[in-house]
Amino acid sequence: MTLPSSSAQTARAVVAKRLRDLRRGAGLTVVELASGCGWHHAKTSRIENAKTAPTATDIRLWCRTLGVEDQAEDLIAQSLHAESMYSEWRHRTRSGLKQLQDSAVTFFHQTQLFRVYSSTLVPGLLQTEGYAAAVLGMSARFRDLPVDDSAAAARARVERSRIIHERGHRFVLLMEEAVLHYRIGDADAMAAQLGHLLSAGALPAVSLGIIPSVTDGRGQWPRETFHVYDDSLVSVELVSAQVRITQPSEIGLYVRAFEEMRRTAVYGAEARALVVKAIDALS
Repeated sequence: MTLPSSSAQTARAVVAKRLRDLRRGAGLTVVELASGCGWHHAKTSRIENAKTAPTATDIRLWCRTLGVEDQAEDLIAQSLHAESMYSEWRHRTRSGLKQLQDSAVTFFHQTQLFRVYSSTLVPGLLQTEGYAAAVLGMSARFRDLPVDDSAAAARARVERSRIIHERGHRFVLLMEEAVLHYRIGDADAMAAQLGHLLSAGALPAVSLGIIPSVTDGRGQWPRETFHVYDDSLVSVELVSAQVRITQPSEIGLYVRAFEEMRRTAVYGAEARALVVKAIDALS
């Protein structure tokens, strides 16, 4: 599977290649184009090598210099899409963690099928307030946020997760067994979270699968945590950023990986037994 951050870089490279091809097609050198645009030729090289993302103004000047102004708006849209694929957490958390939770509410209501694979944490849709507060508190401290609103963000996350009780949505959730044993928060918060999994996993719209730590015939090693929303978007969370993947072929790869891991998971009584085992291990 392609590294998620490479998806955004590939999209940037496609825009850069189109700009480079337009320049070459017009018979201009890097220096001549730069002169026509009114900037140093090094900037042209950085843009053509996908090291610097062009602004909308840059693209309009580029196309005007080459006499292909009719292509500017399409290139601008393509460039903006490439940049939106890779969203750094420092920008996304600028308004606080609660705002980040609230921003997804409308999108959640528009999604019919949620497929989530997690190798690190209980999926957000199944998190209790105590567990979510511990997770978001870690995030706030790690990112040195000026205001720690993790408690309010945890409440917002739980409120957003009520969607699992609403009609018109399906939730297929997978997690590695190791997630059940990662101590997030104190023992009471962890016990409450594990207890919640027992009840949430029994909801009609929820399919909760747990991939045992020891299992035969595994086709996929533990992957990065990812979310698939319908068949239109994959969201991958990295340490530094969130990557949004919309290219159908790449979405297909994630769905394929998800289905392979789904086949190695256990459900129902077997899954509950793994949760109970983790609860017993707390004491």
